[in-house]
Amino acid sequence: MSADRAFRPGSSRGLRESLRFRERFEGRRPDSRCVRALATAGALGVPQRRRSGRTRVRGRDDGKRLGAEELGADLGERATLVQFSSAFCAPCRATRRVLGEVAGLVPGVAHVEIDAEAHLDLVRRLDILKTPTVLVLDADGGVVRRAAGLPRKADVIAALGEVL
Repeated sequence: MSADRAFRPGSSRGLRESLRFRERFEGRRPDSRCVRALATAGALGVPQRRRSGRTRVRGRDDGKRLGAEELGADLGERATLVQFSSAFCAPCRATRRVLGEVAGLVPGVAHVEIDAEAHLDLVRRLDILKTPTVLVLDADGGVVRRAAGLPRKADVIAALGEVL
């Protein structure tokens, strides 16, 4: 028998190879690994998604203050919204829009955007782990609240309500 004929679908050798392959994998469920991977990703992803963008008080932020020289802009008269962002961050653009709208609505509130890559010392000192991260500062520059991820407009206004 020639080599060409041995691998033809109709040949006996090709049929034997396909039967061995089928016997080897028929009893197994190859999709079970995929199901387990999806279940694990879902179990880890849902809590992360729920936490993203929520404002919360963090104990280790107590006592931390930011001044105008660190921010590169003046603090607001009543409060300041500080946004840490990066160049290729899609949610950062939406966060910029939301914080700009809130700063325009509430008198005495300033919005300052900081490039996280250019201010790594400040990022490390404040434990900024992802962008966008928003800090709500009081009139003296003290960190009152923080949100990681895209915040909702209502959450930002509520956080400002505690400061004002």
